[in-house]
Amino acid sequence: MYGPTVLQGSLMYRTPRVLLFLVTAACVLRNEQAFSKKRQNSNGPSQELDTGFATYSCLGSFSSAHSFSESMDWSKKLFFTAFLIVAAAINGAHGDAMVTGTVFCDQCKDGQISLFDYPSYGVKVTMACPGSDGQFTTWGEETTNWVGNYAMSFEGTPNLSGCYTQVSGTGQGSNGCGAVAGPPKYVRLMFDMFDTEMYTVDPLLAQPAQPMSFCPKAATPNPVAPSNPPPVMPPPSPQQPTLPPVPRLPPMPPVPFLEASACPYQKWMMPEYRCYWKVVTPDTKVAVVFGLIAAHKYGTDMTLGQSMSGRGDPYRTLLREGTTALLNSYNSIQFPYHPLGVIQHMNWALMGSTRHVLHTALSFMRANSGTVTNATCRFTTCK
Repeated sequence: MYGPTVLQGSLMYRTPRVLLFLVTAACVLRNEQAFSKKRQNSNGPSQELDTGFATYSCLGSFSSAHSFSESMDWSKKLFFTAFLIVAAAINGAHGDAMVTGTVFCDQCKDGQISLFDYPSYGVKVTMACPGSDGQFTTWGEETTNWVGNYAMSFEGTPNLSGCYTQVSGTGQGSNGCGAVAGPPKYVRLMFDMFDTEMYTVDPLLAQPAQPMSFCPKAATPNPVAPSNPPPVMPPPSPQQPTLPPVPRLPPMPPVPFLEASACPYQKWMMPEYRCYWKVVTPDTKVAVVFGLIAAHKYGTDMTLGQSMSGRGDPYRTLLREGTTALLNSYNSIQFPYHPLGVIQHMNWALMGSTRHVLHTALSFMRANSGTVTNATCRFTTCK
């Protein structure tokens, strides 16, 4: 992926050679002007002047940045600076385009993301773009990771505004939720800077062959009463003996996933609560969960377990509270943040200022402490 790093590397690589060329040219020009003045002021015969030795001495006088700065007037300094920047920037930056999105398993086949849906792993996503003849052709295909994310990168900066992505099948390790593909979604440009374009796609849906048994049933319309006159009712049958009342069943045990719960990061790090790490584990990489922007900031080797010990730095605090918020969102459906919302807020904060980072970290911290929903941590010791 190209961007500001490539430009800085190109500048560092070209600066010594451009600087040496400009210094040498400046020395030759200054010596020629000095020797011309000596010839005009001299009344005697002209003498041969060693321009090579003078140029070498001039280069020695330019060994420090201070002497080089004093030897040029302001116009030459301005020209030198502009020429140096242009020479370093030529062919120094290359573009890249990236498309990211998420696939959810629509378990109830209602065509929208609900409380019963979750990110789908191992689903193939295909992106198609229109050609010059208006026909759509496939540009790329990727498989979602185990948190439902996918990413496609393309060299250069092509115009992807007319492209769309769609679920095209299931790969190895999928849970069979891609039997039916949801509608396609068009890509949208999220930002464009440093010759790098980032596109995003609204969540795609992958559906099973049949809705799950726990899904709410669709309401059936009431039958329309016929216009014919009502039939003659038969005489009432003799009254049946009354049966004893049916004993009441004991109440159903509470489902932890449906209860409001918010636990701080200290609770998640305790060994007796390790069984609550269900969707992700402490060994899961931060780059796999939060995507490429987090990988560029925190590296590709940091795990979620290591991220929970970050403190003293705004970005480490953001990662710690963001990881905790992601775990709480997987553990309780009433948590203020959805898992996809946690990942999006993390990436937006990493692309913003330090103030934005601190604000997002504070919002995650308030949600993890239960301040937003007045929730408590409902952990029980794992068996």
